Amino acid sequence: MMSQLPIDLTKVSKKDLDAEILRVGIIAELDAINLYEQMAAVAQDKNIKAMLLDIAKEEKTHVGEFQTLLLNRDAQQVRELKAGREEIKKEVGE
Repeated sequence: MMSQLPIDLTKVSKKDLDAEILRVGIIAELDAINLYEQMAAVAQDKNIKAMLLDIAKEEKTHVGEFQTLLLNRDAQQVRELKAGREEIKKEVGE
């Protein structure tokens, strides 16, 4: 199974390229988390299950690394994340 980039990075403006690379990295890590957690859910061997869940946890760290870099470079993303938190608080109280 070969991964495929969700966008053609050659068509992204030079100004936006680094942010888009970080977003693609986030997408890849989220896909990996889903894959490892789904496999762990059906694994019969407890050691394999534990290893898959540990790797999924590491991928979550990678999401945080990519997100931190992205937020340091995209002020609009920072504002929209804040707006999303405020909407959730208003709509569901969390």
